[in-house]
Amino acid sequence: MARGFHELTIAEVRPEGDGAVAVRFDLPEALADTFAFTPGQHLTLKRGDIRRSYSIACAPGEGLSVGIRAVPGGGMSEPAQGWQAGEVVEVMAPEGRFTLGEEAEILLIAAGSGITPMISIARTALARGGRVRLVYGNRGIGTIMFRETLDAMKDRYMDRFTLIHVLSREGQDVPLLEGRIDGAKIAQLARAGAIDPAGADGIFLCGPGEMIEAAQGALLDLGVAAGRIRHEFFTPADGSTPRKAPVERPAEGVAVEVILDGARRAFRLEPGDADLIEAAHRAGVELPWSCRGGMCCTCRCKVEEGAVEMAQNWSLEPWEVEAGYVLGCQAQPRGEKLVLDFDAA
Repeated sequence: MARGFHELTIAEVRPEGDGAVAVRFDLPEALADTFAFTPGQHLTLKRGDIRRSYSIACAPGEGLSVGIRAVPGGGMSEPAQGWQAGEVVEVMAPEGRFTLGEEAEILLIAAGSGITPMISIARTALARGGRVRLVYGNRGIGTIMFRETLDAMKDRYMDRFTLIHVLSREGQDVPLLEGRIDGAKIAQLARAGAIDPAGADGIFLCGPGEMIEAAQGALLDLGVAAGRIRHEFFTPADGSTPRKAPVERPAEGVAVEVILDGARRAFRLEPGDADLIEAAHRAGVELPWSCRGGMCCTCRCKVEEGAVEMAQNWSLEPWEVEAGYVLGCQAQPRGEKLVLDFDAA
């Protein structure tokens, strides 16, 4: 299926804590298969020239909705707070590999808008009889997204759903639940018996990069196998691996060929182009992309000829990199010719 956009009408926009909304789309029956999703996946939304990825915030069979928290200066997240039912948004079919498998005992650790994919994962796991523990960090009660949804889940699945709120700017009756979610907090919660990382079939982390890196380090120190930990960044970690300096390109540019939706197209990556996405667009070739920051994996492709370095990578697994997969938005060619296959599975 071509990875284009489909026009979807907004059915409802609902406030979800301070500065955030849940946007529910009207999904025509003709597009039901196109927008079938696995819990944890995201949608890429487009308005004008702006594209952004937002995680799906419902379980399969519950329609199609996303959670959007306003980011200061956000070209889509700020206007989205004022969207109304009846407006039309261009939406790409679901993507992403931060997904629920067959795990039955699940630990979810989220901060801020990182709760959005956890709603889908938790609701699905609970509906099929699983057990879920969710540690959710926020500044205060007012910034909690999907608070009513989480409370309803807690009431419905009292014996199988544990909800732990950690607040960084408000006091709580239990001091352990104050502060930020970091490595020390994860270790403290484990020692107190509030969470059992060793007993979880799968552990899902979603939030700012610094939280994810700290939590993952603590989980590994607690003896959790790396293969049982999955993560999804929504911002890179401060102070983590820096973006590599651009590779110097030949003065005449780089000849690029891409295989996309069964067709082969060619263009040149010039020395002044910001990245492959920009060069392709100038040539009338619309490559799949969303964040252009190395996080969403929408532009995943395989190098068929040539060599590249990636400026940064927050989404590809080590085995994918070893197998020749790269992120198109981060690919810096080394040489005079490059062939990329965007259809490679």
